[in-house]
Amino acid sequence: MRLSRIIMALTVGLAVVAVPAVAGAAQPQPSPSPTVTDPPQPPPYPPNLVTTLTVNRPTIFLGETVVITGRNFGPNETVDIVVTAQPLAAPAAGTARRSDGSTVAMAPVAFQAAAAVDRFTARTNAAGVFTRRYTPRVTGLLTITATGRESDRTASTELRVLHKKKPHLPVTGSSLGTPMKVGGGLVAVGGVMLLGTMLWRRRNRFGTGGAR
Repeated sequence: MRLSRIIMALTVGLAVVAVPAVAGAAQPQPSPSPTVTDPPQPPPYPPNLVTTLTVNRPTIFLGETVVITGRNFGPNETVDIVVTAQPLAAPAAGTARRSDGSTVAMAPVAFQAAAAVDRFTARTNAAGVFTRRYTPRVTGLLTITATGRESDRTASTELRVLHKKKPHLPVTGSSLGTPMKVGGGLVAVGGVMLLGTMLWRRRNRFGTGGAR
């Protein structure tokens, strides 16, 4: 009798413990939260663009003007422009041939380092582009370098400046007038002298015949 009571009590206790565990297992489990990742960052401005500097004419004569164009600098920034110059390549030491076929010795020309000849600024627009007119004051091979103050972007280009050629003036009637007048005068003088000589010979001939 006592043994059956003990078994019944153990059975009831196990049933009381098992019911909450089964109830908890039956409840829905919360879904795992998704992993949060950093949003993609926008590319820096300007993306993968090369800064360039160009001139509209690579070779000019002294006194002419070129247009300098810079692209892909920073937006709305000041650009510092520096122009350096060095002499054009001179002939090496040796001999040179004259127009008459003769030769003349040429001395070597010492190399001169490039020196800054001009400094000025330009202003870019919202797209990082600027244009600037420039009139060189010296001849030679010029190197133009532009550097953005905020973006620190830089680019260079070259410009060849030659001495201005002297125009060949055409020969006009007024230019020929003086030589023609001089030539005409000489012809007239020669004619008078020839006529005088003939008269002098004729007179001498008649004079000689009269004396006989």
